[in-house]
Amino acid sequence: MQLSHRLILTGIPVAGLAAGTPAFAQTIDVAVTVPRLSVAEYHRPYVAIFVEGNGAPARTLSVWYDVKKAKNEGRKWLNEVRSWWRASGRTNAFVADGTSGATRAPGVQALSFNAAKLGLKPGEYTLVVEAARETGGREVLRLPFAWPAKPGQTARAAGKTELGAVSVTFKP
Repeated sequence: MQLSHRLILTGIPVAGLAAGTPAFAQTIDVAVTVPRLSVAEYHRPYVAIFVEGNGAPARTLSVWYDVKKAKNEGRKWLNEVRSWWRASGRTNAFVADGTSGATRAPGVQALSFNAAKLGLKPGEYTLVVEAARETGGREVLRLPFAWPAKPGQTARAAGKTELGAVSVTFKP
């Protein structure tokens, strides 16, 4: 089953392209596969998806954790998503409107982000997808890309334990 989650970020408005101007990506589509694991005690992973690079602070795109746990107990485990936590998680307010969401079931999870509203300056970036699971492991996948991205540009990576296939595609 494929779930879709559309995230709306605040930021600069999208301006129209003038004739003769090269086309650049307007949407960043991310597909994250949460693998089905055969283990005695399965817990859905906490996942953080963020962009880092070009000397700018990390930008959190999405964080999946147990948002419905009583007394916000789910938040106390966010620091297990270590790379994201160090990059930006410890300074974020939770539940962050538009970025926080529940953990996801095994399968392909599709997300779409408005590229113009991320405020990326031209340069080299990395899309980072990190997963950590209670009584499980931790895994980080890094997908480098140049910004501005050309429509159709795609990056892919494959996890070995906590993450399956991950891809990012830039669309007009």
